[in-house]
Amino acid sequence: MNVPPGQAGDPNSPQAMPTCPRHPDRPTGLSCTRCGRPACPECLRDAAVGQHCVDCVKQAERTTRRPVTVAGAPLRSKPVLVPGLIAVNVLIYVFTAVQAGSAAANSSAPLFQAWWLMPAQVAGDQWWRVFTSAFLHFGLIHLLINMIALWVVGRDLELLLGRLRFAAVYLLSLLGGSMFVFLFDAPFTRTAGASAALYGLFGGLAVAAWRLKLNIRPILLVIGLNVVLTITIPNISLLGHLGGLVLGALSTAALLYAPAARRNRWQAGGLAAVFLVIVAAMLTRDAMLGGTVCDVLQGRQFCVRTN
Repeated sequence: MNVPPGQAGDPNSPQAMPTCPRHPDRPTGLSCTRCGRPACPECLRDAAVGQHCVDCVKQAERTTRRPVTVAGAPLRSKPVLVPGLIAVNVLIYVFTAVQAGSAAANSSAPLFQAWWLMPAQVAGDQWWRVFTSAFLHFGLIHLLINMIALWVVGRDLELLLGRLRFAAVYLLSLLGGSMFVFLFDAPFTRTAGASAALYGLFGGLAVAAWRLKLNIRPILLVIGLNVVLTITIPNISLLGHLGGLVLGALSTAALLYAPAARRNRWQAGGLAAVFLVIVAAMLTRDAMLGGTVCDVLQGRQFCVRTN
């Protein structure tokens, strides 16, 4: 006996069709080609053969090894830390400019003077300056140049290294620049800016290009040009740039040349070793700076007791 379409007994009627397990109110004639369970169109995903339900897709993601970069980082398409660092630097600059009442003379702001890097003050137990000075900039031009460089160089390196590893390289680079200034510069030299960290990224990019067997000459040319500019233009910290360059290259090498077996442990150990070298060098220099050191700043004598 023929059953009229849409009436009870019709195999294609909604009452006779199975329902989606996730949406019991939705009859469906579709099913997962992997597990065979019924599924509505919303719960199906295109696969190489047929369609898989969302449960099978999740299970496959848990059991399938995701591709990673040479540093062991998951593949991503957009940087996150680099835009965040740019935002932080811009906000701090705006705050110092408002505090100083001037966009060009923002270095007179109380926050700027409390955060800049001066070896004598660091030796006087103001250790936060080796970190905070990397987020200060002398005027708008200084800020713009560094932030453009951070975006151009940092975004690709973040995607290669991954967020956590990139953050470690950035931190060790800025500390490396502060270390060189603290070790070798005059006690009352005042430095600030993200340049040391940026040079660390330059060094990291050169190491990455070498590791990936890419053409390293353009990167070396850019580094060489920046070093020349650092030497020829007054009031730029050559020591800070060199320190960032060296420590950035070393920390990136620790990440990219770590053995694949137990990669995370080797990388953590390499980064920890770089950090300990920085701390040991700065503590040694701190012990050598004894008593009180004085200099003349802005027409008056300025003294700092270093221990």
